[in-house]
Amino acid sequence: MAQTACVLLDDATQSALAAIAGDRSRPLKHILRARIVLLSAERLPVREVARQAGVSRPAVWRWQQRFAEEGCEGLLRDKTRPPGTPPHSTRTVAKVLALTCSEPPDEVTHWTGRAIAARVGISLRSVQRIWQEHRLQPHRIRTFKRSHDPAFAQKVEDVVGLYMKPPAHAVVLSIDEKSQIRALERTRPDQPLGSGHPAAQTHDDTRHGTTTLFAALNVLDGTVLGRCRQRHRHGEFIRFLNAVEAAVPAGKRVHVILDN
Repeated sequence: MAQTACVLLDDATQSALAAIAGDRSRPLKHILRARIVLLSAERLPVREVARQAGVSRPAVWRWQQRFAEEGCEGLLRDKTRPPGTPPHSTRTVAKVLALTCSEPPDEVTHWTGRAIAARVGISLRSVQRIWQEHRLQPHRIRTFKRSHDPAFAQKVEDVVGLYMKPPAHAVVLSIDEKSQIRALERTRPDQPLGSGHPAAQTHDDTRHGTTTLFAALNVLDGTVLGRCRQRHRHGEFIRFLNAVEAAVPAGKRVHVILDN
């Protein structure tokens, strides 16, 4: 191929290319292409154009030809290229989807991407791409519960209504309990954080039995009233309800949301 190319520019085209080459907000590839054409217009050899632009000689030839065919617009647009690997067939995609939605073999809990790839004969990335396109996440499990209560819908409306729009001049409390909390204490006091070493604590602890936490969340302002009891019986729960009632302002109607 010839070592020199004749690029002739009129004033408007040269001004446009100079603006592109001097615009630092543009992508670097656009600036380099404009510089290649401007240097070529100075009748420099291809080797010298490549040296000053910092590109190879084939790159100089390619963008000279693109400018000759499409002008300035051709320098700012990349031609589309065919994919390096052809997309998988519909049969292969269907096989991946069918395996993913089927029971895994032996004692495996769920299909993994590598297991699917080995079974179908494609790459792991291809399996992941198919899962992403079809919104499949076999590693995740979502729990559900079907209620047989005929008044379930009405109860849900009552509870959600209290959360979303609490009644005026009333206090809405969500009460729950956490039982069997182990009351543990380290055998030695913790050492604080210092220069050159992190905070430290002993590996063993002293057990002080278990405790039960009763808590009431005020849905309106987010405050929590909690009490710890040593035992988990109806007597402790009633005493907690009495403490809640004592904390509620007088004249307020109390709505309580709790499980069985």
